[in-house]
Amino acid sequence: MAKRSRKTKTKSKPLRPGRWLLRWLMRAALLVVAVMFFGVLLFSVINPPTTFYMWQEGQRLGGVKHEWADWDEIAPVMLRSAVAAEDANFCLHWGFDMRAIRAAIDEGGNRGASTLSQQVVKNVFLWHGRNYTRKAAEALITPMMELVWSKRRILEVYLNVAEFDDGVFGVKAAAAHYFAAEPMDLTPVQAARLAAVLPAPKTRNAENPTAQLRKRSASILDGAETIRRDGRAACFAQ
Repeated sequence: MAKRSRKTKTKSKPLRPGRWLLRWLMRAALLVVAVMFFGVLLFSVINPPTTFYMWQEGQRLGGVKHEWADWDEIAPVMLRSAVAAEDANFCLHWGFDMRAIRAAIDEGGNRGASTLSQQVVKNVFLWHGRNYTRKAAEALITPMMELVWSKRRILEVYLNVAEFDDGVFGVKAAAAHYFAAEPMDLTPVQAARLAAVLPAPKTRNAENPTAQLRKRSASILDGAETIRRDGRAACFAQ
């Protein structure tokens, strides 16, 4: 009598959609981080040809003024003025100025605390606007950039993508626009005035400064000399 074949029953694993979704979300997050890091590496050696904000302004205005200036084409006093105006502790932090952040919190958030590094990340890799998604991405990319880029590179890119007037981007275009000069030939006063318009380039004019802008420029002029003397310009000094 032939033996009946016995079918082995295998237990199927229960479907766990939550675990599957979590696994794919982690993979997607790792892919996003890898793409971000690749972008940081790429622009450490290649000059960003444009930015999303430049493109937006170009669409609005029908074009923008922008021309790249290499590090050795920018007057040292312009470099110090930008740091004195926007991030005096630039050489002392790793992308986030915790002292400035605490001061901003104490003042109720009415004071800006973004470092030059954070501004470069926003201008080059992200978009303008206040929302948690952008701030989270900025917090992720900033330490990456500080790890890969030198302080000189951060400052060089900053001065080449910052807006100095409506549709005028970068120190080379700004020096020509306001003073018919090359960035290497900027005087200390001109450099301070350019740095003074950076927080509000659409409402400030370096060529015809208001009394308030003159006062701000004088403060930046003193600040640029102060950070030269006390060593806070050491990480990028020429």
